[in-house]
Amino acid sequence: MNCIRKKELFIGIFYLFSLSLFAKEIVIGGKEGWPLLQESTNITNGKGRYGYDCIQIAANSYSYDEDTDFLIDFENSENPISNGKYTVTKNNLKRVDNTIKGKIAGLSRNMGGMNIRGEKGTYFGSEGLMGSFSIDFWLCPSISENGETIIKWESSRIDSDNAFIYQILSCYFNSGHLEWTLSNMFDIYYDNKNNSEIKLSGFNVVVPDKWSNHVLSFDAETGLLEYLMDGIVQDLVYVTSNNKEEGEVSLVSLGTPSEMEFCSEYTGKIDDIRVLRRPFGVPDYQSADNAGKISPITYVSSGGSFRTEPIRVSVGSVLNSIKAEMKVPPQTEICYYVRSGDNYFNWTDSYPEWKPVSVGEKLSNITGIYFQLYAELLPDGDGNVTPSITSISMDYTELNPPLPPFTVSAKAGNGSVVVSWNYSVDETSGGYYLYYGNRPGEYLGRIAVEGESPIDVGNSTSFTVTGLENGKIYYFAIAAYSLLDNRIVGKLSKEVYARPFSYLKK
Repeated sequence: MNCIRKKELFIGIFYLFSLSLFAKEIVIGGKEGWPLLQESTNITNGKGRYGYDCIQIAANSYSYDEDTDFLIDFENSENPISNGKYTVTKNNLKRVDNTIKGKIAGLSRNMGGMNIRGEKGTYFGSEGLMGSFSIDFWLCPSISENGETIIKWESSRIDSDNAFIYQILSCYFNSGHLEWTLSNMFDIYYDNKNNSEIKLSGFNVVVPDKWSNHVLSFDAETGLLEYLMDGIVQDLVYVTSNNKEEGEVSLVSLGTPSEMEFCSEYTGKIDDIRVLRRPFGVPDYQSADNAGKISPITYVSSGGSFRTEPIRVSVGSVLNSIKAEMKVPPQTEICYYVRSGDNYFNWTDSYPEWKPVSVGEKLSNITGIYFQLYAELLPDGDGNVTPSITSISMDYTELNPPLPPFTVSAKAGNGSVVVSWNYSVDETSGGYYLYYGNRPGEYLGRIAVEGESPIDVGNSTSFTVTGLENGKIYYFAIAAYSLLDNRIVGKLSKEVYARPFSYLKK
């Protein structure tokens, strides 16, 4: 919806008459919300002034690449898995809009979490020796109690002695820290029964109600297995024959494919869970400072943008200015563009041309039946601050359609009807349309020699419609159109009727 407020003003235009204009305002956002948006990129809703939803740059999101085995970002209400050949077999997580990446996160209330199963060819849907991997997710716990489980994968395989051994990969809370356990996950370790389990523990506390990033990474080239929190290494081990970098690397060896469980016993939020077929590196959403510390960029560094639908006004409307209730912190910026035209069906991304405008600037030469607005939001250089827009108003004027004639009459003839009327008392009238048809209020006539309804009869007060069928009744009405543009048409006059007969003489 858009909210339009009116106030009438009168200005003189051309020659010896004045045209009545209406000043109007289209309000986008504010209490009306943002349903008029046609398209947006890297944009989400936040809280603006007066508690209304505002538009701001979305928090950074992962992008799917050839190394991504799966990505669970919760953005799609129908399927939390954004990419990857995995199927959700159970999902007790709720979608919430308070997140650090994208627009939506998953909320676990310690009610069983979510399970997924991979197709053949996926990392955890395959059996046998596997290469590098990293498991990556964002976490915002509510309480972080001991034993709360974030990830669990359990399977079994046959070892070199033809005995079944159980495999476990799990991530859980222990004394406010995350701890990883990997049991019988690597091939060389099967021959070393005393060294079949690996534990990696964090030394940084996972703070409740605060987002943090967690990664388990394995490099099949070096054997390095490490756990990182917010880009900082918490613990590591070399999974090699001698637990040193120069030892023979032990590869991941998976048994029977089974489901992965997330948040089976956990209370809090989780977002952007992914498995990559490569060791962890500094991804695009992060940057390293001079000291080498990796820090997440909060907002998409390229910024965000949106454009409204083409908003219909009326013929001859003129856009005068735009206003905005917005917040533009230092080093951030918001750029506005507008365009207009009479027929948006042939519009493209670049046609009609977008015109850059400034808030409060007096505009010129922006006129048409449709207006469209485009805005670009740019963050600061570090990607940690976003501008926001609570509402935008587009101030424009439209011509007041001329009044119809007050007196109209119809006189039947032989196959014809003469329709007469008085001039409109409105000085803005430039001519008249004559509407006709054979049903009351339906002016769909096509039979007249003079053309289909309505007929442009110019600035006259009488017109003869010929080629009509004798004995059939016809209904007529007159509407005045503007002196400036014949597409600006006023209301219809009262309806009159007549029935042509062959014996009637002119």
